[in-house]
Amino acid sequence: MAVYTDVGNEALEAFLQDYAIGSLVAFRGIAEGVENSNFQLRTTDGDYILTLYEKRVNAQDLPWFLGLMQHLAREGVTCPQPVADSQGHVLKTLAGRPAAITTFLPGVWPRVVRLEHCRPLGRALAQLHVAGRSYKPERQNGLGPDAWFALLESCGAGADNVCAGLRDELQNALEHILPFWPGRGNNSLLPRGQIHADMFPDNVFFLDHAVSGVIDFYFACTDFLAYDIAICLNAWCFQADGAFNITFARHMMQGYEEIRPLEPAERKLMPVLARGAAMRFLLTRLYDWINTPADALVTPKNPMDYLKRLRFHLETESADAYGF
Repeated sequence: MAVYTDVGNEALEAFLQDYAIGSLVAFRGIAEGVENSNFQLRTTDGDYILTLYEKRVNAQDLPWFLGLMQHLAREGVTCPQPVADSQGHVLKTLAGRPAAITTFLPGVWPRVVRLEHCRPLGRALAQLHVAGRSYKPERQNGLGPDAWFALLESCGAGADNVCAGLRDELQNALEHILPFWPGRGNNSLLPRGQIHADMFPDNVFFLDHAVSGVIDFYFACTDFLAYDIAICLNAWCFQADGAFNITFARHMMQGYEEIRPLEPAERKLMPVLARGAAMRFLLTRLYDWINTPADALVTPKNPMDYLKRLRFHLETESADAYGF
C-alpha cells in the first residue's frame, strides 16, 4: 500500500480549514503507486485526492508538475487539477511533507488490458504530447539514460541475488543501448516535448471504453516523445506470460497517429527506445526490490517481468516487430 506517512484526523481537519471544499467526511489510503502517500478524501462538497510527496520527489519540481497539470487541462487533457487554498496556494505542508489536494477523476483503471483499451490509450498519449507543446518550462528526465549506470551500481551484489548473472547481463545490455540513444554522441535528436513518462494502466482511467482521465504526473519531464510511446509499449502490450501482443501495439499506434503521426526517425529508433524504457523500469524496480524494508507498507514490483521485456527488445531489430 502506497502510504508512507500517516495523517491523523485532527491534523487533516486543521489542514482543510484553509480550503473551501467543505468539511471532512472520510479519507482512506490508496493502494496504487509507489512514490508518494495518496489518500482519497471525501468532504461535504465531494471527492478529492490528497497527496503527500515523499523523499524521492524533489520538492523543487512540484511547481513544475502542478503547473503542467493545470496547463494540460486548459488544453483539453482530462487530468487532476490542483485545488488552491484561501490564499491561492496549491502546495502546502502536512505531517512534515509537501502536500497538495487535487480534483478526483471518475473512472477505473484496467486491471486486465484488453484490445479495446489500446486505441483510446494511443489517442490520449498523443493528445497529451500535442497539448504539452505550449508548456514552455522544461524539466530534465532524472531517470533517463544518464542515470542508468549509477542505478545499476547502486543495486550492487543484490542484483545477482535476484537472478544469477543479472548484473553482468544488464551491464552488457546498457552497452548495446546507450551508444545508439538519440542525442548521444553523433546521434540525431528526435522530437521533444513534455512526456508523462509513467503512463501505466493504473494511471489511465476509463469509462464506457473511453479514456476518462490520466493521473500521476510526478515522473513527467521534457524528453523524446517517442520514448513515452516506448514506455507504453512495455506497460500495455505484454501478456501475463511475457509474450508481446503485436495487435495491442498496432492498435495503440493507430490511435496515436490519428492525432500525431510519427516521423520516420522515431519509427526507426523504436527498438532502441523500447530497450531503454524496459531498462529504466527494470532498474528502478530492481533497486526497490533490493532496498525496500520487509515491514514497509508498500509492496515493491518484481523486476523480472521487465527483464523478459528487455530481452525481447534486444532481439528486435525493426519497428516491424511492433506492428508499425
